[in-house]
Order: sequence, then C-alpha cells, then structure tokens
Amino acid sequence: MWVFGYGSLIWKVDFAYETKVVGYIKGYLRRFYQHSVDHRGVPEKPGRVVTLVPSSDHNSKVWGVAYKIREDDIEQVTKHLDFREKNGYSKETVIFHPKDEQVEPFKLTLYVATEENESYAGPASIEEIAKQVITSVGPSGTNKEYVYNLAEAMRTIAPQVNDDHLYSLEVAVKKLDPEFRK
Repeated sequence: MWVFGYGSLIWKVDFAYETKVVGYIKGYLRRFYQHSVDHRGVPEKPGRVVTLVPSSDHNSKVWGVAYKIREDDIEQVTKHLDFREKNGYSKETVIFHPKDEQVEPFKLTLYVATEENESYAGPASIEEIAKQVITSVGPSGTNKEYVYNLAEAMRTIAPQVNDDHLYSLEVAVKKLDPEFRK
C-alpha cells in the first residue's frame, strides 16, 4: 500500500512507513479550499487546509511524497489516516510519478476533499484566505504554521516547482503576520 502526502503529510508524518518517494500526480491542483475544524481551526472559526481539485490541464502536477506502508502496518495506518482525515476527505486511487525517472509510475491512495463534503470552503481570493488563515488556531496549532511548514517542505522536496497558489498565500499571510511585518 502506498499513500500520497500533498499537505501536512509531507512534513508531519505520524505513522509507520517503509519507504518514502518524492514525486507528483497529474490532473490536479493543490488549493486551500477545505475548512479545518479539527486540526488548524475550530467549528466556530475554521482554518483552511489543502485539498486537490481537478485541473482542466491533464498534465498539471501536484508534487508531494509517496509513503510505502509495510504489509503488517496497513490496517493500523489506514485506521489512523481515516481518523486523521475524517473532516470531509475520501480516498481515491491515482498514478504517482516518482521524481527519479528510473522508477516506474505506480498506483497509490490519496485523501481528497471534494465539493460535496460539509467542510468544503471553496475558492476565495488569496487575500481572503490569508485573513482566515492568520486568525485561525486549532488542536494541531496555528493555521499560519500549516501554510509556512507546507511552503518550506515544498521548497525542500521540489525546489524546481513554483506552486503559485501556495507561495502567493504564504506571502499574503506573512504580510498580515505581526512576526513578519516591519
């Protein structure tokens, strides 16, 4: 079993895995279109976290990390991830393309929040999303920390990739963050 991390699973892996591989999936865009009421926000003040939305360009890429789960750990890891991603995420199977082109693409599982789930926030301007992010805090920490950690992790695993949505949001959040304003 392989699982794809494209959000906090890139830097906050809290399950046992055998191998990790950097690469991408095609046909999607990473967007901060999902409310978080259980990790980076609360029901009264939801945060925003990433999900994947279908792209009109079948060759668009979302970079992340694939984790191979040991056979003995599949049941435990699946239960853990089903609980962790309970706020509107469902599982899909897609083809993963490793960064190392010597390795053949393979199928894996990912968790995606679709428009039909109750916590789907949907599109908004980068500025609107930044205003929501800067003021949201949940059991897993501040929403701004999620944005900063994801941006830093992406620059580490895929420095050649310019994720416009993510990096524009990071800039907008920093403009509102007293720790970065001068």
